[in-house]
Amino acid sequence: MKFRIKMTLCMLALLSALFGAGGSLLIAESFQDSLERERDAAFTSCRMAWTALQIVNGLDPYLDSDALSVTMAQLYEQDRSSWAALRLSTEETVLYSVDNTASYLLQNTARPDSGGCIFTIMPGPDGEQYLLLSSAVETNGDILYLQTAHNISALYTMRRSQQKTYLRVFGIMALLCAVLSYTVSKVLTRPLVGLSRTSRAIAGGDFSSRVPVRSADEIGAVSEDFNAMAAQMEETISQLHQAVERQERFVGSFAHEMKTPMTSLIGYAELLRSGTLTPEEQTEAAGYIYSEGKRLENLSRKLLELLVLKQKGLPFTEISPSDLIGELVERLRPLCVKRNIAVTSDCQRGICLMEPDLIWSLLLNLTDNAQKAMDNGGHILFRSDMLADGCRIQVMDDGPGIPPEALEHLTEAFYRVDKARSRRQGGFGLGLALCQEIAALHNGTISFQNRPSRGACVTVELHSGRGETAK
Repeated sequence: MKFRIKMTLCMLALLSALFGAGGSLLIAESFQDSLERERDAAFTSCRMAWTALQIVNGLDPYLDSDALSVTMAQLYEQDRSSWAALRLSTEETVLYSVDNTASYLLQNTARPDSGGCIFTIMPGPDGEQYLLLSSAVETNGDILYLQTAHNISALYTMRRSQQKTYLRVFGIMALLCAVLSYTVSKVLTRPLVGLSRTSRAIAGGDFSSRVPVRSADEIGAVSEDFNAMAAQMEETISQLHQAVERQERFVGSFAHEMKTPMTSLIGYAELLRSGTLTPEEQTEAAGYIYSEGKRLENLSRKLLELLVLKQKGLPFTEISPSDLIGELVERLRPLCVKRNIAVTSDCQRGICLMEPDLIWSLLLNLTDNAQKAMDNGGHILFRSDMLADGCRIQVMDDGPGIPPEALEHLTEAFYRVDKARSRRQGGFGLGLALCQEIAALHNGTISFQNRPSRGACVTVELHSGRGETAK
């Protein structure tokens, strides 16, 4: 059952309970008030009759039954509309009685004690409802009983009319309530319908689908939260897809990197097995096998380093980045001079927490890439600045720069900007992937930009903390 139908049924049930109880109570109260007024009117008529009898009896204390009958007949004729039946009697004798349908009811009415009064409501043989009043007064040593009947069928007729009117009004109200509550429920639950539609769309693979938010109430808040969840899920799935694509590229690149040296190894080994080579050719073949074996060894070592770096929790020590870079520059300068490459540094003094061997490896990889980018000489500049929670290290070169389409792929394993030159220079495309893992272990990042003039700039920010001596 749909939620809007449930809301409609709940509103109908609530209306029925409240309107039914209220209407029934009003009709009952109205009927009871009318009945009380009839009782008051009957009691007033009875008192007027007793007063008239007492006045007549006061003028003639020895009034006989015939005189009493005449007096009651006169009273009945004067106020016939108040009484449907009238009866005056003693314990044994009926002094006066109106002979009609209602007089039959007075014969069975209970008689009260002297000075008492009894009200009774009884249906007549004609189907009418009557209010019976029985009262008693002692006079001249005898007890007189005055019994009257008042037709109150109009009260019951009016109550039935009110009930019929109430039922008609209730039916109209229930119909209006059903239409209005269903309409309002449909309007209120429309965002839920959109939410359900969007959920099905996302389940079907449309992760960009969103719920339109048209209100600031609780449903609007739920819609906003759902959109935030969908956006986060879309981003997560996109990252998973990218991770899968990177994994597929990694596997493909790894297989390609393994294929070339393995093919060379198998080919030269087959030539050695054939025994048809001259000693010089055997030496050359053995040299190829050795070089390709070293290539596979270097590849396995790089992959092992990648796996080891993913295990975090390495101990950090207090190191001066400027001292570390200064030592590196001194070691690299003789080798770079041979390639007509100048190496300089501009470092800010300070101490921060890091793992020195890993940072040394990071700097070596960045330097190696910078050297490979400059075939005809150039300049490599190391710069370091201290941060509040670590340091920033930049490596800048005068090479041709990085192609824009390659900037976002540089840290992917086996990725090369210039594949032919990288293979010729012995690279595997794993160096920058190692650098990214080392930066991540130091709660840092690595980014690549092209310099406005010429060349590239690699920025490494390490947020592993400052040393105690720096505070």
